[in-house]
Amino acid sequence: MSERAVSTGLFVNSKDMQVIGLCRFSYPALGGFQVEHETIDERISYLYAEDRLEERFRLMETVALPCLREQTDQEFELIIVIGDSLPKLHCDRLHELTADMPQVRIVSEPPRPQREVMKELLNEARKDPSRPCLQFRHDDDDAVSVDFIERLRQTVRDCPGLIRDNRTMAVDYNRGYVAEVGAHGISATETVRSLYVAALGMYVAGNCSLTIMNFAHEKIGRFMPVVSLSDTPMWVRTHNGYNDSRQKKVKPVPVEPLTTEQKAEFAIRFAVRDDHVKRAFSGE
Repeated sequence: MSERAVSTGLFVNSKDMQVIGLCRFSYPALGGFQVEHETIDERISYLYAEDRLEERFRLMETVALPCLREQTDQEFELIIVIGDSLPKLHCDRLHELTADMPQVRIVSEPPRPQREVMKELLNEARKDPSRPCLQFRHDDDDAVSVDFIERLRQTVRDCPGLIRDNRTMAVDYNRGYVAEVGAHGISATETVRSLYVAALGMYVAGNCSLTIMNFAHEKIGRFMPVVSLSDTPMWVRTHNGYNDSRQKKVKPVPVEPLTTEQKAEFAIRFAVRDDHVKRAFSGE
């Protein structure tokens, strides 16, 4: 066994690797947003506006959480980062939404530089930094397939050479759906898009302090090998009124109402259910 293999934890089976996810829920970071604000108070006012938070909660309830709740591999952790100024009413609502998910840990932080605080939280979450781990980001308005964690472990197992020679490796499941959700239900279109946040995972070697938050997701391939798989849809990215990346002028993505067969696929593959979406967004 080589010295490098020992130091990186190469021979630890991916079935035993700690899997850590990170989700920012309206966290008022210093930086990290494409929507710019003059002061942190302006950013907090924007993030905590009642209509915006209501949409975020509905997306969290119907899109972001169900897919994690129904993962075929339940051995993962999800850190949800909120601001320490989030009103108690909304903080309590988030705790209620995640009460049945033992994987979730909600962390309250004051405004700090986004990458600094996120990297810190990910590294603090590692139970044994000398052993390798797997990491992923999860936006509060996106879904991943219910076998994402299981497949992430399997893909890492399939890449022993890359793991041997690199401290980090990204795994990009690049086929998925762009969707719009609301009282009308779900409309979507299938697409292939590399290096979205949704269903992008990262292997981190033992004794390596790099995290998935060290890198802009769309540029991660500049710093490490990326294994891309396009065999089946693995994510749903919603376009909605408050996508940070869509506040500037961008090309619209045409979507169509789901067929009966697609509604069944969304329910089975992503745990995103058309009737649940309709109820939540119509206020029932």
